[in-house]
Amino acid sequence: MEELQDASIHHTAAKLINTIKTLKNYEPLYENVQKLVCSPSVDRNDMCNTLEEAIKNAGLETEIRNIIFHLVRSKLKPEEKPSQININDPLAYLKRAGVQWDRRVRKSLNAMCSELKMASQGQPRISTDRDELLSKWDELSNYTIDLANYRPVYAPKDILDVLLSLKGPTKAAENTEQVPKWEFSHISLPVKNLFELRNHYSDLLRTESYAGSSDMNLQCQRVLESKHAPLCQHLLRKGNTPAPYRGALWSFVLGSHVNSFDIEHWNRLKANVLATDHIVDKLVFKDIQLTASNDDQYFVFEDVLYQVLLCFSRDTEIAQMIQFEHYPIKGKSYEAPPSGVVPFHGICMFAATFCYLFDSPINLYFTFRAFYIRYCHRLTTINTHPQGIVSICLLFEKLLQTHEPQLWSHFRELQIQPIRVVFKWLMRAFSGHLPPDQLLVLWDLILGFDSLEILSIFAIIILSFRKESLMQVNSLDSIEAILADLSSVQVLPLVQLALSRD
Repeated sequence: MEELQDASIHHTAAKLINTIKTLKNYEPLYENVQKLVCSPSVDRNDMCNTLEEAIKNAGLETEIRNIIFHLVRSKLKPEEKPSQININDPLAYLKRAGVQWDRRVRKSLNAMCSELKMASQGQPRISTDRDELLSKWDELSNYTIDLANYRPVYAPKDILDVLLSLKGPTKAAENTEQVPKWEFSHISLPVKNLFELRNHYSDLLRTESYAGSSDMNLQCQRVLESKHAPLCQHLLRKGNTPAPYRGALWSFVLGSHVNSFDIEHWNRLKANVLATDHIVDKLVFKDIQLTASNDDQYFVFEDVLYQVLLCFSRDTEIAQMIQFEHYPIKGKSYEAPPSGVVPFHGICMFAATFCYLFDSPINLYFTFRAFYIRYCHRLTTINTHPQGIVSICLLFEKLLQTHEPQLWSHFRELQIQPIRVVFKWLMRAFSGHLPPDQLLVLWDLILGFDSLEILSIFAIIILSFRKESLMQVNSLDSIEAILADLSSVQVLPLVQLALSRD
């Protein structure tokens, strides 16, 4: 047994070393270690101990620990190849649906290109357009562009309709008439019950979560001085992060601090935007004008949102880092934007939240990008990830059935799918629905616990909080009207209430 454990540890260590060597920050890190080896603080006769001490004193140990923290969380997980998929897998239909959805979205984008006579992979930008774009880069709200013929490729409702139409493998003894087709109960994804959620979010139920502001300021200062990502993550679990420290804490947790090579990457993305005219540029402008520009909380950030999302659309590293579903299906393949992400209605609201954390577009960009890759992508594609939108919907339905049976029965009597009422909240992680200060608290908890399950918990407690009004109406429009205004909602006390009740 010990030999097997040793072999496993050795394999993991070797995998870590090989992966670290592929990172952008490996070369500067390696150079710093080389400098330490040549320094007087390292004794050749006791190389191992003195070099280890020098690395620690120089702060490189913390940097290496943070790199390993981020790698273990994401990049070291095995990816499933198409050839490895078992056709008897009970989730095979869901994986196939994910690939088909992605192809359908790309097909729609390509069809729009054909309709508007644009190249699907972009075309050189004419010089006058390039000069105008460059001159107005910091004031892109003044950039003139005709968007009359452009429309969002898809919206939350479109992906929900696909999810609700999915049919899983029918069991021989199953009475399909007793299982409403709009429930997610046929999906065999593991989700937690309330007891397991309490254990996962137990830090939220401790009295120390109510620490005073001066005490939290001091804790934030000490943790940020340590530069230790796991400590920053643990601090976010309290849910009352002081605003001046939030951006720095999020950057450590997401590993998104900006280095010189990141600035070079940003400049290359900007140059690509200026050089190439792509259909996604119009979709970005259209989405911002339909959403953030009309929102009292975000319209002032319109210019920086154009910069961030235009560069996001050109970032090929995103396509490399995102884990898409794999499933071998026949049919024509369609071109995707360079980032692999087709803009959808409301995508800019994910980025808009970060405008309250960073003054610099570059710092904002890399933290938003890291958050999107780790969390938002799972909410906006059909996938089998335990933190994906399907799992989050399934968790919502199970919690509603178990802990709000009256509401569940009320929805069923009205023939209204409960998930239709909250799906836009879940898919957009409440961005554009909660006031910014409360949305930041909710996202603190997502980062602190590294889990999107908080979205289902929060959606349930909002329905519970307005249960009396919901029980008195009998139409979807009336239900949506009751739930439309979340301006008075306080995230932390409601989540704590949801977790503590029987």
